[in-house]
Amino acid sequence: MEQDEIVLCGASAYNKKYYFNEMFSSLPQGIKDELHIMCVLFTADVGGVLQLVFDEEGNLQMRTQTQEDDILYDEIGSVLKIKQLQREKEELFESLEMYYRVFCLGEAYQEEE
Repeated sequence: MEQDEIVLCGASAYNKKYYFNEMFSSLPQGIKDELHIMCVLFTADVGGVLQLVFDEEGNLQMRTQTQEDDILYDEIGSVLKIKQLQREKEELFESLEMYYRVFCLGEAYQEEE
């Protein structure tokens, strides 16, 4: 992970834990709940670890990791699931990117056309 990247949240199928960065505690509870459910269901479905990470430009990326000896991890399923989530949660992800750019990077809010 790059030094200028910030983890929003993540989940692990290995230790059955969910992480949410308290830096984003001002997000509405409904969004925090949606992120929690999405991450946990992802790892329950395909295994491994999922992280939602903001890069230095404020783009939200979904990253997966797996342990080398994890034969149960569904690599193809993880790629397909990420593409599905990017389609289904596009509005949520765009809103989170805007939130990060305005409140964390200090950019001026600009209405999208």
